[in-house]
Amino acid sequence: MRYTVREVGNAREFRLFYQFQNRLYRNCPTYVPSLDYDQRHTLAHSPCLDYCRQKLLLCFDEAGRVAGRCCAIINPRYNERYGTRRMRFGWTDFIDDFETARALLTAAEEWGRSQGMTEIHGPLGYNTMYKQGLVVEGFDSVPQSNNLYNFPYYKDYLERLGFEKEADWLQYRFPAEQPLPEQLFNLSETLQRRYRLQIANLERLRKDKDIIARFFREYNDTFLSVRNFVPFTEKEIAEEGGNYIDRLSDDLSCIILDEDGDIAAFGICIPSLSKALQKADGHLFPLGWWHLLQAQKHYDTVDMMMVGVSPKWRDKGLSAILHSHLGRIWQKNGVKWCISNPQFEDNSAVKVWERYSQKELYIRRRVYCKAL
Repeated sequence: MRYTVREVGNAREFRLFYQFQNRLYRNCPTYVPSLDYDQRHTLAHSPCLDYCRQKLLLCFDEAGRVAGRCCAIINPRYNERYGTRRMRFGWTDFIDDFETARALLTAAEEWGRSQGMTEIHGPLGYNTMYKQGLVVEGFDSVPQSNNLYNFPYYKDYLERLGFEKEADWLQYRFPAEQPLPEQLFNLSETLQRRYRLQIANLERLRKDKDIIARFFREYNDTFLSVRNFVPFTEKEIAEEGGNYIDRLSDDLSCIILDEDGDIAAFGICIPSLSKALQKADGHLFPLGWWHLLQAQKHYDTVDMMMVGVSPKWRDKGLSAILHSHLGRIWQKNGVKWCISNPQFEDNSAVKVWERYSQKELYIRRRVYCKAL
């Protein structure tokens, strides 16, 4: 069968683009649909588009049906920071047909070369706030609401097209009720006394008008050494930051303050929204909003969204305070399971999971790279 790839050119094709993956995975029990509203806003109005260039591509079969999609992206801030000429691909989905994948990614690569790029990597969004990382292990696991899912054949097709592994992210699932080592709690108390650290009252902290700026200033500094990270701009912080700060709850999350009131470490967790999004099936109305509201009130699983330690407090053991405190409040509030945020396999922070005797590798994700 012959396929035609063309750039999205009108409102109808734009709708076909952002709804395609929900149709492709409609009968997949482990897929978590994206909300149409979120997709529309991100692809047309993300503050990242102030500096990123993108080309939305659709692949059509001979009958005019959509067979795949791909968002080709150039992030000049990434290239400037890392001294590269890379493009990235995201929002990339296709039917189980190799020629579809070939047609889509070939079109993306040709555009990248025309813009002076010499490499392509992905799947990645505009920045690390968006869904990224191809699932290569854990296809039977339901992903977190802010993470990608894909069929196993994606991996095979990308590798046939010459893409090679750049790095893997690891996610773990563990019972929140498991007892943690007593020495972890002792270490936590010792560190709090030694460095005069305190666990913030999150309900009170949320009322701080400067909390978003303070938090993301530390967030940017914390992840500067992490692969592919690009610091968020003020506009990105204003739009995305409020979504996380508004979800802060003393029942689920932890922020550690130093004696000057600055953020030393953070562990932001939320109730799992995956099942609610599956019930919503991409739509807030008529009942999607209700499923999401119920998921935030009644839950037994939490998702770790952002976990980090400020650079000036790194290597001082503050993760012991985070994990001992989180363990206590989860058990107090009846949480049964926790799913960790993706962490690069070569990141020393992954070693923290060695403290948990009961855990399983939940999903392995991969970013691929290829020379153009």
